[in-house]
Amino acid sequence: MSFAFLLTTFLVCLAPGIGVVYTLSMTLGGGWRAGGLAVIGCTLATVVHLAAAMAGLAAVLHSSALLFQAIKWAGVAYLLWMAWGTLKGTGTLDVKPETPGAALRIVRRGITLNILNPKIPIFFMAFLPQFITPGADATAQLVGLGLAFVAMTFAVFALYAALAGTMRARVLASERAMAWLRRAFAASFAALGLRLAFERA
Repeated sequence: MSFAFLLTTFLVCLAPGIGVVYTLSMTLGGGWRAGGLAVIGCTLATVVHLAAAMAGLAAVLHSSALLFQAIKWAGVAYLLWMAWGTLKGTGTLDVKPETPGAALRIVRRGITLNILNPKIPIFFMAFLPQFITPGADATAQLVGLGLAFVAMTFAVFALYAALAGTMRARVLASERAMAWLRRAFAASFAALGLRLAFERA
């Protein structure tokens, strides 16, 4: 596994996207534990996408415009729903005592947000083969590279959660800051939904 692969993977994971926005908003809204659960949900979604790519779903999504569009628009609708909930204070940036079942809901929401992006398995099939060494077992290399990508996703998102956790006390102390953060995260979810809406297979 080359340094170039690890560096590229780190930069890809570091780029703000659906998982990053969700992790930050959950950590600021619910603390370290909520942020950690969000990281787990987003990472599990990456595992599912990797498995789907390995199973050939990426090729199906690439060739079936109808299937791609169906998954894409479900993702757009979910992101816009998340934006509305965040803006109204009932979504991710919602500061309340944890209730029974909340942990599962945080993980499930992280999985759903990332699963409904049909570009990810296609990305895996386009990205990972670039780092395969000729002459070796290609399948084993793909699995290894994919698992490394999953591990990097977890590490980078955990770093985001840790940074947000250190800022949480200051943010919660300011109602004005919370209001602006709520608007910013709502706008981020909406923007990500609109970006997904204009993506093509």
